Amino acid sequence: MNISDIRRRLAAHEPRILPTTAFEASVAMVLRPSAAGAEALFIERSKKPWDPWSGQMAFPGGRHDDTDRDLRHTAERETVEEVGLSLDGTRLVGRLDDQTGQRAGQGRQLRIAAFVYELAAGTGNDLVLNYEVAEALWVPLVWFEDPARVIDYRHPPYPEVSFPGVVVGDPERHIVWGLTFRFLAAFFEILDRRFPAER
Repeated sequence: MNISDIRRRLAAHEPRILPTTAFEASVAMVLRPSAAGAEALFIERSKKPWDPWSGQMAFPGGRHDDTDRDLRHTAERETVEEVGLSLDGTRLVGRLDDQTGQRAGQGRQLRIAAFVYELAAGTGNDLVLNYEVAEALWVPLVWFEDPARVIDYRHPPYPEVSFPGVVVGDPERHIVWGLTFRFLAAFFEILDRRFPAER
């Protein structure tokens, strides 16, 4: 999976933009080329008892502030704040379909946008994590096509329900599921590639 193919596919994609809501957020899917093909930046969110997304794997991002120019600016501001990575001057290669979620477990509908950026090879290594981030990982996208990495994930607060997930590191901690999984499903659909891989 190479960056040039991703760039071409995203350029031809017309993202589904959902209606504006009272509560909005956005994330940055940051890509870079590597020897293993394109890889993406993921963060493990710090564990906080009041945060329903505590400890989860995600793309850098967060809630839209009134001072943000737009949702793209939100994604870029949050990326700087969370991992110290400035996306100013970085190639924006596309936008994924908007997703919906619940705002901080309060039952309020949230619209989430995702913007895809491309870094140059070898950049993005000197990340500076803030208190919201426990760890940052660069993950080859081909891992999501490896059936051995696909699991049925049970989120501890709701152990009776299983969710599809993909292991990208420590199998006790680094599992992509939920909202980030849905964004990846939309991304792989644009690329016309199966996601998740069949076990």
